Amino acid sequence: MDWDKLRVFHAVAEAGSFTHAGDTLSLSQSAVSRQISALEDALQVPLFHRHARGLILTEQGEALNRTVREVFAKLAITEALLTESKEKPAGRLKVTTTVGFGSAWLAPRLTAFLDAYPDVTVSLLLDDTELDLAMREADVAIRMRPPKQPDLVQRHLMTQQWHVCASPDYLKKHGVPQRAEDLDAHRLVLFGSHHPPVQEVNWLAEAGRRPGSPRRAVLEVNSIHAVLLAIRSGMGIGALPDYAVAENPDLVHVLTELKGPKVDVFFVYPEELRNSKRVAVFRDFLLARLAEMH
Repeated sequence: MDWDKLRVFHAVAEAGSFTHAGDTLSLSQSAVSRQISALEDALQVPLFHRHARGLILTEQGEALNRTVREVFAKLAITEALLTESKEKPAGRLKVTTTVGFGSAWLAPRLTAFLDAYPDVTVSLLLDDTELDLAMREADVAIRMRPPKQPDLVQRHLMTQQWHVCASPDYLKKHGVPQRAEDLDAHRLVLFGSHHPPVQEVNWLAEAGRRPGSPRRAVLEVNSIHAVLLAIRSGMGIGALPDYAVAENPDLVHVLTELKGPKVDVFFVYPEELRNSKRVAVFRDFLLARLAEMH
């Protein structure tokens, strides 16, 4: 089993087709197909079931891919540590977090981090589903819930609060709600149920109502940033986390006595990167910047 063939096999297993794997590897479909056939001949087992809709791993293919994923994950960690200079942080740092936090709060602040550490580059992966750090889909994560995996190091960054907000124009037209029950007469903007970044993201729908009988939203949109833009446009009332409110002082806070669920935010990374300078300086940068919010 040579490395080139295993690399091609892994790309095909992850992509589910020769064509997509070829795009990733900059190889032709026929070159990818030849490599897989050669690997199957060498091992004398079929690795894929081929059918009209693509490729499915055989039982033997599944077993090989599990091992290959682990090997490539470990190699990526080793490469990350080897490329880091002894003296100063250097190399690429893959960071993942939710779409809302990453786009509204983190991305605009990365200039200061990259200016401070010119030998570091950042790859920012925004996804409301959790990427697998153990499999090196990212180096570090900023998560809105504690990690379930036992082999990850976690550091509590902050506790996030929710604020009920509306635009001055909306309140001029529709009045200011004085208590949670008044929301029955208002237009609500909610995140909806598609891959919520935190489970309680739609808490405003049931505030002041019997559990299990939520209000309907005038708009559901699966992006905190889009919820913010809709509220700013005067569409309705919605709940936003600290980081979004801090960036938008033109919004009016209403129902300030109404407390939404608290969200604990964690900085998470694999045990193998505990001594990485890149990870350490990025964590310290986050803590310093988040402290400025409070």
